[in-house]
Amino acid sequence: MNILHETKDILRRSGRISLELYKIMIPIIIVVKVLQELGLIVWLARPLAPVMHLVGLPGEMGLVWATALVNNIYGSMIVFVSLAGQHDLSVAQVTVLGVMILVAHGLPVELQIVRKSGPRIGFQALLRIGGALTLGWLLSRIYAWGGWLQDASVIIWQPRPESESLLAWGLGQVQNLAMILVIITLLSAVMRVFTAIGLTGLCVRLLAPVLRVLGIGSEAGTLTIVGMIMGLAYGGGMIMHEAHSGKVGSKDIFSSLSLMGLSHSVFEDTLLMVVIGGHVSGLLWARIIFTLVVIALLVRVVAWLGDDFFYRRFFKPVEVYSKPEPCCPGAASPEVMPERK
Repeated sequence: MNILHETKDILRRSGRISLELYKIMIPIIIVVKVLQELGLIVWLARPLAPVMHLVGLPGEMGLVWATALVNNIYGSMIVFVSLAGQHDLSVAQVTVLGVMILVAHGLPVELQIVRKSGPRIGFQALLRIGGALTLGWLLSRIYAWGGWLQDASVIIWQPRPESESLLAWGLGQVQNLAMILVIITLLSAVMRVFTAIGLTGLCVRLLAPVLRVLGIGSEAGTLTIVGMIMGLAYGGGMIMHEAHSGKVGSKDIFSSLSLMGLSHSVFEDTLLMVVIGGHVSGLLWARIIFTLVVIALLVRVVAWLGDDFFYRRFFKPVEVYSKPEPCCPGAASPEVMPERK
């Protein structure tokens, strides 16, 4: 193995992935900031008040979820802390709210990342928002039925309010974008090493039965695991790169990104909700089980509906920039479907 050649290849690949993400993220980050400064997110929260009552939460918590939907988890935490003192929330209630935030947040950015890989944005938005509401409602009923987690919640850590200075905000965003490049470069290097020593192939073989049930082939299996652990921006960005290179089949991309949409960054994001009073039973375990069941059912429904319906409603193949090559040694190149109008 030529180390210099491998290093250059990793840097080029990481740069391309990061650039593709920046093209999506930067305009949307600016638009969301403008909406936030104009106070328009509050208007989005008003229709959510009846939804909050449906899952056993005060209507004011709609502002927390609205902030998560449009902005990000950190922004919703700040809003939650500012409102939590006005309500006596139980651990169960905070867990339900936390689960809804984890399943559906940062949609303007994350849905665009998904769309660039082929899945149609309408269904993905429905999957995440509908999934959040369904899981939130189920958990609220289960916790109420069993009388579980009814103690008052305790906020372990309060996030620092965001600076009002636009300069400070801008510098913070630049740091976040730079960190994306660093993390993607490290992930690419680690995955290249794991592939070289055979660890990637071993993991895929061990997980093959689960991935097969979820409709995810070996080409996308490793990247799906990256997305679940690291976050949709990283796993989704790598999937987007593979989609444009023609290395991953359409249904693998669809299943992988649908799974990542419902469960990604499972450790870091779960911890964020734990420190504001949520419980790991719902935030982690119920979310993962729910995701696996939903994706397994979705794969079977998609197969039953047929390819014509799949490409018309669920997926629009992206342009392939280069000749397809197997992503892993010995893997067969998937068939690249022509783009359908």
